[in-house]
Amino acid sequence: MKKNSMKTFQRLVSKGLFSAMALTAGSVLTLDLPSSVVQAASVKEQALPLGNSNLAETRDQTKITHGLTYTHIIRGASSEKDVFIIDVGFYKTKEEANKVKIQLDSKGYESKVKKISERPADDHEQGPLGYLVRVGSFKSERDANKLRDELKGKGYGNSRVVFSAEDGGKSTGPWVVNILEIDPKKFKGKVLPELGTEIVPGKEKLTSISARTGAIATVNGGYFVMGPSDGTEGDLAGASMISGELISEAVNGRTSLVLSGNRAQIASVETKLSVTASDAAMRELDGLNRKPGLIRGCGGIGDNLNFAKHDFTCTDSGELIQFTSSFGAKTEPGDGVEVNLNSKGEVTEVRKSRGSFIPLKGSVLAGTGDAANWLLAHAKLGAKLKVNTRILADKQPLKAAPKISIVNGGPQLLHDGKEKINALKEGFNWSENPEFYYKFGERRNPRTLAGVTEEGKILLVTVDGRQPFYSVGANFKESARLMKALGAVDAVNLDGGGSTAMTVGSKLVNRTSDAAGERPIGDAIVILPK
Repeated sequence: MKKNSMKTFQRLVSKGLFSAMALTAGSVLTLDLPSSVVQAASVKEQALPLGNSNLAETRDQTKITHGLTYTHIIRGASSEKDVFIIDVGFYKTKEEANKVKIQLDSKGYESKVKKISERPADDHEQGPLGYLVRVGSFKSERDANKLRDELKGKGYGNSRVVFSAEDGGKSTGPWVVNILEIDPKKFKGKVLPELGTEIVPGKEKLTSISARTGAIATVNGGYFVMGPSDGTEGDLAGASMISGELISEAVNGRTSLVLSGNRAQIASVETKLSVTASDAAMRELDGLNRKPGLIRGCGGIGDNLNFAKHDFTCTDSGELIQFTSSFGAKTEPGDGVEVNLNSKGEVTEVRKSRGSFIPLKGSVLAGTGDAANWLLAHAKLGAKLKVNTRILADKQPLKAAPKISIVNGGPQLLHDGKEKINALKEGFNWSENPEFYYKFGERRNPRTLAGVTEEGKILLVTVDGRQPFYSVGANFKESARLMKALGAVDAVNLDGGGSTAMTVGSKLVNRTSDAAGERPIGDAIVILPK
């Protein structure tokens, strides 16, 4: 390893980004990197717009290979004013909040009502978003937890401990930011999505995906189904396409990352799917490679599913779902009707139940409710069923070519160099529960972000969060301004929270926020050497 490479590597080790054992080995090959680590100057050097302008900021920038740069930034530090607080409840009106405050005060708890003024940027409704009732102020999280448990025991079951620096207001940080920058003019490898476990069902940790694919760097991808109560575990909750194959339908209108070779576009993605039988009968195809009846994120076809609703599962008793080999060997079991299609779209088998093998070069159409009746009427043995697929990116047709891939996300953060956060439009504000937007978009959380610069460079960014005194995370506005400061003109929020993770080689370079450690995820963006 060259002298300047070793100094850079030692700096990364001192910051805990790589293990001392890897350093002792004396070669970056132990980190699965393709070449020596050398310093580079790439990402914009202006101070990050996080906290006051006078906060201290340190950067370590490393060239992984030609056209691929990794940057690690630490900005700010904890304040003596940072404390742990108990949020007792969130209420739509001040009257509701004051009623709870009076109850708490009468029981000897000194409480406060905090007005949450800021609404989503694209929300035309006037007035405050809601009101928080809070109790306590502790330097120790353990002491705050004791009071939370006490309050829960007295009937305040929604009480939770929060860290004041994560509120979304003024803060001194700290913020820990990691950046991968891909220059399409110089980078000769590939940037594309990879399914966890290589098929739709199931999840896989990012470090495992990285090691399995031989990636030189990775970041977590889009939203996905966490557990079976919300559909097929691991199913992408939004548009997914890998090398021209559509894996999952869109949450229509939700912003996604569209990859084309080593270039990228941030766009609102829609999918319009249908099936036409040889007798000319046509029906909408509700989805791909998922359990019929459960639509994570909504925003689908028909039955009041047209509006996106994040982290919510819509239901539909009558759905037509196509399963391909990307789902694995067998379809989801259950009631309904299934038909097997060969590579020519010919019906080779009809079954009055679901849960069978998927032809390697064909597919299965599964129907429930009225969709099952449609199959029985029009999918006779020997008939042909043609699946029609239309994909739109910013209302323009997107051809499903081998170089095209899609990673779902949302909301949009930047458009043409201007802050544009479509939180309401993309389903991140629940009208019946404004606390959802407060927690998800206004409070600081771990974030994974993707952006494109004016020169066409791809930025993949993580902001660590939910780790008091280490990194406070970012809200939607901070995320947008951060991406703009790094040089992005278009940007989107990807899956965050406990999913936020980044590797260089197969080594994590950020700290994941879940207490259980690194979270298995549905898909990842992998950067391959060739």
